[in-house]
Amino acid sequence: MVLAHMDDAARYEALHPRFRQLFEYVRQHDLAQCPPGRITIDGDDLYINIAHADLKSREEQKLEVHRRYIDVHFPLSGDEICGVSRLDDVPVESDAPFDIDADFALYTASADNYFTVRPGDFYIVWPEDAHAPIIGSGKLVKAIAKVRL
Repeated sequence: MVLAHMDDAARYEALHPRFRQLFEYVRQHDLAQCPPGRITIDGDDLYINIAHADLKSREEQKLEVHRRYIDVHFPLSGDEICGVSRLDDVPVESDAPFDIDADFALYTASADNYFTVRPGDFYIVWPEDAHAPIIGSGKLVKAIAKVRL
């Protein structure tokens, strides 16, 4: 997992061949003004989902994991709290079998760690990072980039 500010995004571009294209796109577009939905950058290999989300409590939000994609989260309109645990340390089985088509599984367990992300920040979660995003109160506009492994 990585937590950083967009001013430092160039440091992380070497971690995946598509990160440079993603960060350039984010720098060049005002994503906070985009309507909810998908922005396709490179087919199914790189795209961004714009979400207008109702924030949840820590107790309500489940941990999620993905296998085919790295998530890069960008809060746009306010602060977001995210929980994270190493997937191997999650003490329960997933709520349902992994959904291969949707590329996710959910876990009803508390995260080991929580952090706050502000507009201008981003966080990267890999398949081994069980994460519980969109925690807080109120509403949040955010971008979630999906980067195929």
